[in-house]
Amino acid sequence: MVLASDLAVALDPVLLMKRLGLTPDAWQEEALRSSRPRILLNCCRQSGKSLVAALLAVHAAVYEPGAPVLLLSRSLRQSQELFRTALTVYRALDEPVPMEAESALRLELANGSRIISLPGKEATVRGFAGVRFLIIDEAARVPDDLYYTVRPMLAVSGGRLMALSTPWGRRGWWWRAWGSEESWLRFEVPATQCPRISPEFLVEERVALGDWWYRQEYECAFEDNTYQVFPTELVLKAFSEEIPVLFKGVGAPVGGLDANVEPLFLASPPEEDEL
Repeated sequence: MVLASDLAVALDPVLLMKRLGLTPDAWQEEALRSSRPRILLNCCRQSGKSLVAALLAVHAAVYEPGAPVLLLSRSLRQSQELFRTALTVYRALDEPVPMEAESALRLELANGSRIISLPGKEATVRGFAGVRFLIIDEAARVPDDLYYTVRPMLAVSGGRLMALSTPWGRRGWWWRAWGSEESWLRFEVPATQCPRISPEFLVEERVALGDWWYRQEYECAFEDNTYQVFPTELVLKAFSEEIPVLFKGVGAPVGGLDANVEPLFLASPPEEDEL
């Protein structure tokens, strides 16, 4: 059977994974079958998130003729690693659509689709239009300016965006997106939910890495940056709007405040001779 004409696989990317002889985890099935335009994968190391991204990249290139699929990471070397995974998937499926050109940075198919590995620099990624699928790997380490540069590539095409990473502190667009009210489909997969990672290995890793690194790499936790003086929770509480400001007024309000306002202290201020 020619894979490119296989309607079942075209409609269900999970079958693409099974054609490779792999059994998907439950979250992988859901992610592969989702049609949501925005997806975040906050998954531990070695959980299979890169495989999911590579499968979806190949699926889009094979079954959506003329589809530009872009792979982006902080550095070209990292985006090439995801590209190699996608290339491995494509070859393992016996090249379902003939290849027209291949290099270390791109795969071009006879149906007009391309899978392209991008360098992680804002000044060098502009110029792509009609992008069908944009995948951002190691998203927590991708700078804000680079992320804001590539998002408009999806404006006209209505293409999909998938970002995958483990946390790297409470900073940057990835952290903000994870906790925002934006309509992302979010997957959180700690190591304890990955059947391929043994409890014994995790015990070793916690000892070797320490709690701070371990919680981020294996528990999907967004930890405070190591150089912070105050924890994030205390910083946020400092901006709380729930604490009332009390005044006693003397004159008519001006611009929302009393022109002759005096602060109302909960305790009497010190006398001059006490200062």
